[in-house]
Amino acid sequence: MLQGKRIIVGVTGSIAAYKTALLIRLLVKAGAEVQVVMTAAAREFITPLTLGTLSKRPVAGEFVSDAASGTWTNHVDTALWADIIVIAPATAHTLAKAANGICDDFLTAVYLSARCPVFWAPAMDLDMYKHGSTRENIRKLESYGNRFIQPGFGELASGLVGEGRMAEPEELVAQIGAYFSQSSDWAGKKVLLTAGPTQEAIDPVRFISNHSTGKMGYALAAELARAGAVVTLVSGPTALSVPHPSVRRLDVRSAKEMFEACDRLFDEQEVVILAAAVADYTPLVVATQKIKKKEDVFNIELTKTVDIAATLGQRKKPGQWLVGFALETNDELDNAIQKRLRKNLDLIVLNSLNDAGAGFGYDTNKITIIGPDGHADFPLKSKKEAAADILQAISRLAFPPK
Repeated sequence: MLQGKRIIVGVTGSIAAYKTALLIRLLVKAGAEVQVVMTAAAREFITPLTLGTLSKRPVAGEFVSDAASGTWTNHVDTALWADIIVIAPATAHTLAKAANGICDDFLTAVYLSARCPVFWAPAMDLDMYKHGSTRENIRKLESYGNRFIQPGFGELASGLVGEGRMAEPEELVAQIGAYFSQSSDWAGKKVLLTAGPTQEAIDPVRFISNHSTGKMGYALAAELARAGAVVTLVSGPTALSVPHPSVRRLDVRSAKEMFEACDRLFDEQEVVILAAAVADYTPLVVATQKIKKKEDVFNIELTKTVDIAATLGQRKKPGQWLVGFALETNDELDNAIQKRLRKNLDLIVLNSLNDAGAGFGYDTNKITIIGPDGHADFPLKSKKEAAADILQAISRLAFPPK
């Protein structure tokens, strides 16, 4: 999957820079074109001669290559050349600069000019990695659509033992290859995705809703867009912004509006992922004026909403793939299996409110993906990482190797 891919490898000032030599060697061996960009601090740990020889291209790192002639290196052209940028090792210093838009060297200028996916492979001591400022910088970069390849656990240069070792070159190459593999699966595919809660009006002031924030659905939309899919996101009310410039977002409020949008768009889609938390019931009558607080006991008569998943499941045609979600509090696996069969879903993603860190409002999720051949459990991960797992599961089912 790396044959002919253009990859910028950014190198910052860490002892882990010695691993970058092998990373570049493996990428070139796999057929990739590699352009190395080094910071001044990185040159104190490994020489440009070494990395330039391995990449077969002159190393970049200075804006002006020849002051006498006025020759300069165009950071914009460098950034736009790349299919992907991998910053390995990524120090706490460079993470902080990138997260806050500080552009004082060639590498950060390339980063801020990039339109391609950016992967970071952190390398630092465990207390630096766990520090609140570093965690916040990582969170900010992820919110910009950047991806992180988690550091390993082991002995660090300080002599301490813990998390902070840069991922091994073989793992970095595997994750880069997986990205390009997934991207080719999804490129050009039309995907309809729902996310967020619905709000069912009681009167002009009040409504019935749930605790969904839309984070899982928006993480899926971002991953799909980065993989090249044509994404239409039907979103209930949420504070989240559009997760990727290419995502088309349609805002709805009620379960009825969400169904009508899905019903209108369904036939032209190749994959439909229903991640929204849609109300099962809605008030039978909506008051036209604000209801005053008078009675000690106040009853609202409710009626069922249209079951979007079941309705679309009945209409599904060969070549269409339908994925649902199940949030359960008891008998989780059995309930999710029955829901998949009952609604004619190809896959269903289960999470439980009994799992710490999963469910509404968290930036993490612990999922089980259930399909026709059984189920797979995944550990607690960021919702971004969970989204990648879900897309890989769909790819294996819908787009198997030919």
